[in-house]
Amino acid sequence: MTRTVDYAVVVPTIGRPSLQVTLMGLAAQQHPPSEVVVVDDRRAGGTPLCVPSALTARCRTRVVTGGARGPATARNLGWQVTAAQWVVFLDDDVEIPRDWSARLVSDLADADARTAGVQAVVRVPLPDDRPPTDWERNTAALADARWITAEMAFRRTALLEVSGFDERFPRAYREDSDLALRLQNAGWQLRQGNRTVVHPVRPAGPWISVRAQRGNADDALMRALHGRSWREAVGAGRGRMRNHLLAVGLGSIAVGTAPAAHHRWGRRVAVASAAGWVAMTAEFAIRRILPGPRTPAEIGRMAVTSALIPWCAVTHAVRGRWRHRTAQPWPLPLRAVLFDRDGTLIVNDEQPADVAVVHPVEGAAEAVAALRAHGFATGVVTNQGAVGEGRTTAQDVAVRNAAVDRALGPFDTWQVCPHRVSEGCSCRKPAPGMIRAAARALGTPPQQCVVIGDTAGDLLAARRAGAVDVLVPNADTRRSEVDDAPRVAPDLTAAVKWILEGARS
Repeated sequence: MTRTVDYAVVVPTIGRPSLQVTLMGLAAQQHPPSEVVVVDDRRAGGTPLCVPSALTARCRTRVVTGGARGPATARNLGWQVTAAQWVVFLDDDVEIPRDWSARLVSDLADADARTAGVQAVVRVPLPDDRPPTDWERNTAALADARWITAEMAFRRTALLEVSGFDERFPRAYREDSDLALRLQNAGWQLRQGNRTVVHPVRPAGPWISVRAQRGNADDALMRALHGRSWREAVGAGRGRMRNHLLAVGLGSIAVGTAPAAHHRWGRRVAVASAAGWVAMTAEFAIRRILPGPRTPAEIGRMAVTSALIPWCAVTHAVRGRWRHRTAQPWPLPLRAVLFDRDGTLIVNDEQPADVAVVHPVEGAAEAVAALRAHGFATGVVTNQGAVGEGRTTAQDVAVRNAAVDRALGPFDTWQVCPHRVSEGCSCRKPAPGMIRAAARALGTPPQQCVVIGDTAGDLLAARRAGAVDVLVPNADTRRSEVDDAPRVAPDLTAAVKWILEGARS
């Protein structure tokens, strides 16, 4: 008897050409998913992503616009707009064999009720005709990594319980380990499955190892959230931070004592510390060169980057320690609510006979009052492009805003964009400018703000700013906007109830 499992696939992407290979691999499966969600996490602009017709013929497939805030946020958006029992996260550069779905169905059907996630076996092909480069060896380490989301299936109820990925991780680094630890702390289990995917080595420039040191800031967040032993808990190994700290310390002493080199003691200290720095740098470079192809180009890259990496690693680690020194567990508590004005707080009337007369939508006064009673700050973020188009004046907008304040306020902050669409400003939704400005005015990080609106532009502005978004549709809201919204409330009363219950997923 053929076993069936209800699963959806979420593929965050920054527009790599390899995305088409991944999607075509899904199209060739014997047991296609119920839905494929491609989250376009590119920055604003660019050619719309193309989905192969071979895939759309097999299952529902859609592209949802993310906020360009990294894979953790993109994955959260993806699973929140699906309804399947299991969600499989795929990187946009993995290759899927034809027997993948059959093995996936078997893996998930065998999972017991307390299994939150089942990981695939990741295979990284390396060259047969030469030893791998440093970058290729680093990529090959994915094959032994635990709980990586290059291909990982999670149970929806488990994601709901822990509110998904921590969106403070901006890179594809450590966010999967953090989720695994939170799931295990909540009593869930994770296990290895039998299916396989191929993760090719992506082309990379000569400075990729230096840029990768930004991940040390994510390590600092892991330490703040999970304590000193987090590496052991996720099987990450010891790392080289102690060596990097020593190398940077010796280099700093050598530079700092150089002005005193005319003194015997200064010269000795400078020479000894410089020698120590050279020795540590050479040891690091040799350790990276010996397993590789040892071509002149590779040796040169290793020599230069081995001198730079410790300084970059320590800098990012210190920056991360400072930034995350007071990090709270995920999800962050919600502290402020920002409303769209027309169609959300008041009935949309583009050309009112009297700008001083407004008609609040049903339940608006009670909803806003309930938020204030529970200590939430409130604000309004509204596009008023009619000012830039000459159809109204800034004074009329101010009068109308004052009328809203009298009926529902006073609100703690008002953010108004008067620009036309063609002006390309940074404040007009779906740009995030007004959300960020409101958060600053309220003294609240955007991640602890909720934006309530009636259009996709409202929600996208929230995502780009890092805020939580809730759609409250009205008669003008398109069906596609409702389908692609991660959180939909039938009215303001329901939206505020969700907020007051402290939910984020």
